[in-house]
Amino acid sequence: MKLLIVESPSKAKTIEKYLDGEFTVRASVGHVRDLPKSNKEAIDIEHGFKPKYVVDQKKEKVLSEIKSLAKKANTIYLATDPDREGEAIAWHIKDELKLDTAKRVTFHEITPNAVREALTHPRDIDMHLKEAQEARRVLDRLVGYDLSGIIWKKVRYGLSAGRVQSPALRIIVEREKEIRNFVPEKYFELEGNFETVGKAKESKKYKLLMSCDEVPKEETRANEIKNLGSKSAWTITSVKETEATRNPNAPFTTSSLQQAASNRLGFSPSRTMGVAQKLYEKGLITYMRTDSTSISKDALGEIASAIEKNYGKDHLEFRSYKTKSKNAQEAHEAIRPTHATHSTAGSTDDEKKLYRLIWQRTVASQMISAQILRTKITATSSDERVATFSINGSILVKEGWLKADPDGRGDDVLLPKITEGIDLKLEDITIIPKETLPPNRYTEAGLVKELEKRGIGRPSTYASIIGTVEERGYVEKQNKTLFPTATGEVVSDFLSLHFNKYISDDFTAKMEDILDEIAEGKAKYVDVLRDFYTPFLAEVESKKDIDKVTNLRAAPEGMLCPKCGSSMVEKLSRSGTFYSCSRYPDCDGARKPDGSEVEPPKTLGKPCPKCKKGELMERDGRYGKFVACSTYPKCKYIEQSEEERAKKNTGVKCNHCADGYMEERRGRFGVFYSCSNYPDCKHAIKTKPTGAWCSMCGEMMMEGTKTIPERCSNKSCPMHNPHKIGK
Repeated sequence: MKLLIVESPSKAKTIEKYLDGEFTVRASVGHVRDLPKSNKEAIDIEHGFKPKYVVDQKKEKVLSEIKSLAKKANTIYLATDPDREGEAIAWHIKDELKLDTAKRVTFHEITPNAVREALTHPRDIDMHLKEAQEARRVLDRLVGYDLSGIIWKKVRYGLSAGRVQSPALRIIVEREKEIRNFVPEKYFELEGNFETVGKAKESKKYKLLMSCDEVPKEETRANEIKNLGSKSAWTITSVKETEATRNPNAPFTTSSLQQAASNRLGFSPSRTMGVAQKLYEKGLITYMRTDSTSISKDALGEIASAIEKNYGKDHLEFRSYKTKSKNAQEAHEAIRPTHATHSTAGSTDDEKKLYRLIWQRTVASQMISAQILRTKITATSSDERVATFSINGSILVKEGWLKADPDGRGDDVLLPKITEGIDLKLEDITIIPKETLPPNRYTEAGLVKELEKRGIGRPSTYASIIGTVEERGYVEKQNKTLFPTATGEVVSDFLSLHFNKYISDDFTAKMEDILDEIAEGKAKYVDVLRDFYTPFLAEVESKKDIDKVTNLRAAPEGMLCPKCGSSMVEKLSRSGTFYSCSRYPDCDGARKPDGSEVEPPKTLGKPCPKCKKGELMERDGRYGKFVACSTYPKCKYIEQSEEERAKKNTGVKCNHCADGYMEERRGRFGVFYSCSNYPDCKHAIKTKPTGAWCSMCGEMMMEGTKTIPERCSNKSCPMHNPHKIGK
């Protein structure tokens, strides 16, 4: 028997089908062992930073099955993902199960030819790649543990920091401070409504909305242009036409895919990577973690066929692209369809959308340039004191690659054919007061681009970096825009003040380069960790006596303590900031960020059901009132207050236990609805129940979208996607 071990169950099914019974294919379901959670002692620092791995309890059954199959197999291949993480997983499986004869194979696309070709070229596990992954994991644990520890003591219990997440947070916070400190400057734009004056009755007249080429900062100058211009004669003095070429974009890397999917499809980086993973495992696209823009010769041939079939042979132009990443692995490929002749693929809406986006970019990258004719028309007043007015436009002369990727076009402004010397009639000039704007906050796509630009993280980590700062409550997302929370700002400011070197762009980027050197065999694991950790630990130790952060800043003028009338100060709490009496602890008066008074904790007279030592108390929280143990943080028991529970009860009875009611809850991925009898009943749905029941399967109906107001909560029911019924 031949045994092939991969990471994903869906990948295992696809490959087993391709190999037609020649191999038994099993999945490790990701990592099989890791460092113990939140445990610094899992790393033996004194003996070469040796990690002490433990098997994930959930993977014991998986490992047992693989071990049993391995005993029967005469050939064993480890075919985990073709990157550092995959190399490490392969090593862990081999080491844990003592598979001494197991060989390593990799493939960047899951197609019959690629899989079979890989099996003909087995190799040993690349220990340099494994050590690079291990170094990253150990570094992140050491930095996270030590920095988080000091933040717990000096800022607030339960906070965290990280080698890469903290620099990313700093970028967002710095941008927020730029916006906050921005001083706008006034200026005035002028728009003129003009009409061409024909020399003959049959001449066609055109309306032109032109902008003043001068942008005055003073209103008096704006009024002067308007008054003088209104009394002047106007003539078109310049019509300039410039031919321009627009070249296609390079094929997708992980970073550019995340950016494009965010901008065009509204996908978060984590959503993009999840969908891409499924497409890869189904054999529809190449491996989705890459910084290369290369395309194989075989793939180029298939892309050429797709272009000739869809757009004509005259639209084909083979191109190569230079990657922006200095450490890109050119042996890898860009993200592309495995079969370019298939313009659509995927089983879900998300998969179809992302596949189409990848197909468009890939095909367009090997097509001829688009030709654009840019036009600028300038009008001049007879009064020399008046600035010129102009209008810009462009015409798409030749579509080229835009035929395959029309969303890359942008807006074209079509201007009429006008010659120099034509007179214009000014109908009116409008003065538009404006102010300079601060820089934009980062979107997820913008942050990915910025992280890549600064060399922070790698393609495989961008999504997790953003996910981490959001999960920690340091950043909130509102309509794709990232806002730092009060907690995020406090943590970032603390780290910038006391550990600026370790969260700086230069240092973080340098560490990424050194990790790449380990992967290339140019640097040694132990040396890298020792050179980093020795001074870092000394820095942490030197900060143990710094003052604890208690007061952030003075409260706004006029905000006084509701109990004693004294001044107030802003402080940090578990749910953000609040205002506390400056006389605390002598006075415990407090206000919420909106200025309303904070009600003191109310004792409910009931013992804590978890620790049996504390008593339950009703408190004000970020999302309303809640009940918690009085011994927090020693005991972290928490539940909704009766008042909040009543607010969040939908009144719709759970049809799974027939006893509870569906309640609004907040989890890791936002709001959802579940049974009030949780954990005895674990029934949950994504959106609010409507109170109706599905006519096809009898399950609960829930709120949908603007176009689909109501849908079945059962994903396997046709009524989950009622718009597709009958198609």
